[in-house]
Amino acid sequence: MDTQDVYIIGAKNMGNYGGYETFIDKLTEYHQKNKKIQYHIAWKGTKNKEFEYHNAHCFQIKVPDIGHVQAIYYDVAALDYCLKHIKRNKSRHPIVYILACRIGFFAAHFKKEIHKLGGKVYVNPDGHEWLREKWSAPVRKYWKISETLMVKHADLLVCDSINIEKYIKTEYKKYNPQTVFIAYGTSLEPSSIPDNGPELLKWYKDKGLEKKKYYLAVGRFVPENSFETMIKEFMKSNSKRDFAIITTADNKFLEQLEAKLHFKKDKRIKFVGTVYNQELLKKIRENAYAYFHGHTVGGTNPSLIEALGSTSINLLVNVSFNREVAGDSALYWNKQNGNLAKLVDMADTMEQDRIKELECKAKKRISDEYTWEKISRKYEKLFLGN
Repeated sequence: MDTQDVYIIGAKNMGNYGGYETFIDKLTEYHQKNKKIQYHIAWKGTKNKEFEYHNAHCFQIKVPDIGHVQAIYYDVAALDYCLKHIKRNKSRHPIVYILACRIGFFAAHFKKEIHKLGGKVYVNPDGHEWLREKWSAPVRKYWKISETLMVKHADLLVCDSINIEKYIKTEYKKYNPQTVFIAYGTSLEPSSIPDNGPELLKWYKDKGLEKKKYYLAVGRFVPENSFETMIKEFMKSNSKRDFAIITTADNKFLEQLEAKLHFKKDKRIKFVGTVYNQELLKKIRENAYAYFHGHTVGGTNPSLIEALGSTSINLLVNVSFNREVAGDSALYWNKQNGNLAKLVDMADTMEQDRIKELECKAKKRISDEYTWEKISRKYEKLFLGN
């Protein structure tokens, strides 16, 4: 049997622990001894170079500093590279897998060229990028049109959420989109860092936190991740614990929230920066008393399933994506005044038996549906046509 060449485009630079970057890292790790699939991975960088990682052929695309259109430039340049590589290596039936719907206006062209070479175009539509509040109205319109064109010209759409798959089939029914559902994954392995690990103890000391004495939220600091509601409601609660927020910096949004909420007066609210050490981040999740998840846009969110695999109590904003993933293993809140504050007070005094019940249910959800081992097997079947 011929080796199946799979080209994956759309991740940022290696070492970035976003959803797509972690997905590629884990997919190639689990398939590195699989001689039936040869991966070719595009990365964004500051210079053009090629290297090998997990037995995958990686190529870095040099991207100029041109603001928000960097991602579009990178996708197009990476696809051009793929076409040349496919021709040069005479790949007979390549699969080109594009992550996210950024280049809809180029989709027809690349589909035509890839089909000429005997290949197919797969697309992961991600979440609803066009709903994100950080974008201006014209940019949102672009994302929506781009999504439409990517769906129209894809041979197959790989959806990481059942709700995203339903949306694609309903919204774009006239294109009769071919879809498959394969979720995102995580690991149930505990962190390699012990409770007395020096890096953990130093982090706790620097941030003024203690094991099981803090609620935690991890995610990009953007409006659609419900930071305003979580902070406002936590301030209303009677909890004696802290609220630690691991997030990216956005001074403008931070100033807006401070002007509205005056959270700096509440010593429990602690913005603690970013944590890129993944074992440390996992340990911080494991030691949190409870986890807040306020993401309202997107499919299977990586930070949610990572929390379900490691944190005992998970408090999720009540949207379809989150219910799909967590089921009855989590507690849910809405944005009505006082709703989350009341839930925090309830969680704060929860009996240990109930905490253990939620923890067991959450880990079973991950074990049944979301381990990287299961996800990698599904991708193997997809790429090999089994």
